[in-house]
Parts: sequence; C-alpha cells; structure tokens
Amino acid sequence: MLDGVSLDQLRTFIAAVDEGSFSAAARKLRRAQSVVSDLVSGLEAQIGVPLFDRSGRYPKLTASGTVLLADARGIVAGVDFMKARAKGMASGVEPELSVVVDVFFPIEAITEAAKAFRETFPGTPLRLFVEALGGAYRPILSGSASIGVVGSLPIMPQSLTAERLTGVAFLMVAAKDHPLAQFEGMIPKSELAKHVQLVLTDRSELSAGREFGVMSSSTWRLADLFAKHAFLLNGLGWGGMPLHTVQRDIAEGRLLELSIEDVPQGGLNLPMSAVYPTSAPPGPAGRWLVERLKQCPSKMASVP
Repeated sequence: MLDGVSLDQLRTFIAAVDEGSFSAAARKLRRAQSVVSDLVSGLEAQIGVPLFDRSGRYPKLTASGTVLLADARGIVAGVDFMKARAKGMASGVEPELSVVVDVFFPIEAITEAAKAFRETFPGTPLRLFVEALGGAYRPILSGSASIGVVGSLPIMPQSLTAERLTGVAFLMVAAKDHPLAQFEGMIPKSELAKHVQLVLTDRSELSAGREFGVMSSSTWRLADLFAKHAFLLNGLGWGGMPLHTVQRDIAEGRLLELSIEDVPQGGLNLPMSAVYPTSAPPGPAGRWLVERLKQCPSKMASVP
C-alpha cells in the first residue's frame, strides 16, 4: 500500500544510496543496521519493487531503484521545503542576511537593491561576499551565506533551488593594439589559438575538469576579474568579460569587441540565478531581495 510509505523509509533509502551501504547509512543515521535494513525492506514491500540488488557484497541499486530514487529525493525535498517555509513564516524577518554574489553580476544592480533594502529592512544587516564561478556556490553549500546570486554550473548541486534572475552580456575583447584587434573580418578559432587567452579560474572544485569558453591552448589564468581587466587593457592577452565592466573601455577605444567565429555579435547571454538551500528558503528579507533583483534593469545586466 503506497499510502503507508513513510518519510523515515524514504530518508533511509536515500541515506543507503548516498553512503554506499546499509552499515554506513546506519552510522550516519545513528541507528542499528538491522533497523536500516528493515526500513528499506519494508519500503520495497509496500511499493512492490526491489530497490537494491543484494547478491553482492554491497547492495546495488536496481534499474527501478535508480528511477525511484529521484522521486524519493523530490518528496523529501518538498517536505523539507514546506517545513522550512513554515518555520520562516513563524519566526519573522531574518536577524541578518548573508548574500554571495558572482563577480559577473553588475555591482550597480546590487548597490541599487541594497539602498532600497536598507530602507525596507533597517534592522537587518546585509553581509555580502563576492566570488567567481563555482566559488560563489561554496558559501551557500557551507551555510555561511543564505542566498547566492550566481551564474550557471554544468551540474547544479541537488540540495539547492534556483530562481532565474536575468542575463549578463559576455563579450570577447582585446586591447586596441593587440594583434587580434587588427584582424580584418571574422576571426577563425584557429587564429585565436595562436594568442594567449586570459581565463578566469575557479577557486572551487565544483567545475573541476570543465572549461568555460576556452578557445586557445595557450592560457593565463587569473582568479580575480579586476586583474583580468587590467591584463586585457595592457595587451597581455584576449578574453571574455561582462559587458557592464568593459562598456566604457569599448566606447572610449581602449578595448575592442572581437568578431569571433560562432560567437554572436553583441556577446553571449550568461543566465544568472538566485540560489538557496531547498531546506532553508529565504525569509521575508531574503525573499524581498530576490524579487527586487528579478527587476534588474536590462541596461545593467542583459544583452542590449
């Protein structure tokens, strides 16, 4: 009978998968191994589907178990979200709001929202972190920040919920005296490979083994967007930058937008989102900030 399935059974099933064995799940849950085994067996009996193949040394998910695992995670996450939302409603406004912002997001949009936030929630201090790439997710995952304003990762951590905010225009640029700036017509990728590309590196492990927009085998890697900006202005390489950080440089001729094969004129549109732990959604102040950032003017953050 599906009506008899309990959250305890689902949480135990998920723990057994995540920990790799019933004994490891028992240690994590601080319960006897026999209790973990009985809960999983009871769940299998109630849904009428074997979740684990127990023929080996360690239980392995069956094909059915793999499919139902996603359902179990969704149910547990939904209940956790409801409980956390109810808790927030009961407790009122947050005593402090900690936010981590991707360095690609326009700081003008953040400062405008912060001004209005101060007027709306004068008793709630705002603590702000600025990070790049996967580094912007780490404070959320560690619990040191409650909301992140971040770019997209290839794989979103399962424990987080994301809400789309806006897009940031991202251009490929070089100094006016760089060889690529003198190239006539569309620049083929084979030509890019002959020149040093300046790349913003991820100080976290969340994008390990993945490259974002790297088109040259010769790269210099910098962990700071402002350092990358300075290197570009000094002709030390070419690379991608958010439009809002180089718009004035382009208008005044210090940097030129490069016309590159397969890259649309006007730049790429990098989606930005607000993320937070599914089990700890924003309270009134955090929710207000997220909704305010959704109204970010297109002139600040979007492709023109």
